[in-house]
Amino acid sequence: QLQASGGGLVQAGGSLRLSCAASGRTFSNYAMGWFRQAPGKSREFVAAISGNGGSTYYADSVKGRFTISRGNAKNTVYLQMNSLRSEDTAVYYCAAKTLSGDYYSKFLYHYWGQGTQVTVSS
Repeated sequence: QLQASGGGLVQAGGSLRLSCAASGRTFSNYAMGWFRQAPGKSREFVAAISGNGGSTYYADSVKGRFTISRGNAKNTVYLQMNSLRSEDTAVYYCAAKTLSGDYYSKFLYHYWGQGTQVTVSS
């Protein structure tokens, strides 16, 4: 089970930190990802992190602004979002997948959280 939190309303240029708490399985056996879905658009990849946290992956649109990290002792993955823009407005979802395979495709993620709304006002 995945529980995302930390969304909210922020002005452009501001920051938010999303959290995703996992339960029920051995957390370090799973890669974790963040995806987002804006109204009328398909769900898109934002960032991902390997099971041990040693490798991270980002969409070009967020590279240099967002940072994904994980605390395996707390079974939690984080997404620090800085320099937010209006185009970052979306519902953000955390997801988990096995350690093999591509990190970017939403179709390879087996477990999904419920989503948290991020709204950036310009």
